[in-house]
Amino acid sequence: MIDTSITLHTYSGAGLAPYLEDVARLRIEVFRAYPYLYEGHMEYEREYLRSYLNAPEAAIVIARDGDKVIGASTCIPLENEPESVQKPFLEKGLDVKKIYYYGESVLQPEYRRKGIGVGFFEHRERKARSLQRFQWVCFCGVERAPDHPLRPADYVPLNHFWRRRGFQETDMVCYMSWKDLTEEVESPKPLRFWMKELF
Repeated sequence: MIDTSITLHTYSGAGLAPYLEDVARLRIEVFRAYPYLYEGHMEYEREYLRSYLNAPEAAIVIARDGDKVIGASTCIPLENEPESVQKPFLEKGLDVKKIYYYGESVLQPEYRRKGIGVGFFEHRERKARSLQRFQWVCFCGVERAPDHPLRPADYVPLNHFWRRRGFQETDMVCYMSWKDLTEEVESPKPLRFWMKELF
């Protein structure tokens, strides 16, 4: 059950514009932690998020505590994603025009385990179904070595949570490059896809 002070709303098109700075800030803040270890920059984030403004069927779910934006979750047709993200699906002979992609969910740590993550999945699935042309929804999560030196002792992967949302792990992997907090330059990171059939 989500706390009554927390609200979730889904925005698309021009309605996204007022929230892009908040989403960029949250991405930089949240993705610094394991397993992403991402050293983000506002200039890149603004450019990345502009793709959601330019894709009419994209959406961002915004979580607020009162007037404060405390989380966000993105979704977009897979065909609007870069070729590197589409490639594993194309190699399997899957039609990317029938797949809706969940980009990321970012939530401030103190608001976790309050049902907001479940709400993010529900709102994005509702958006995908409302468009009436997608057979699948998917997302990808970064994979790190079990003995990674920065892995927290209490770290628990989200695999069980994702399975409870109806998603299945696939053998498809894409690669995205960013600079870890401990790196001098960017390097490619493997991200594994999870999928769920809508009908």
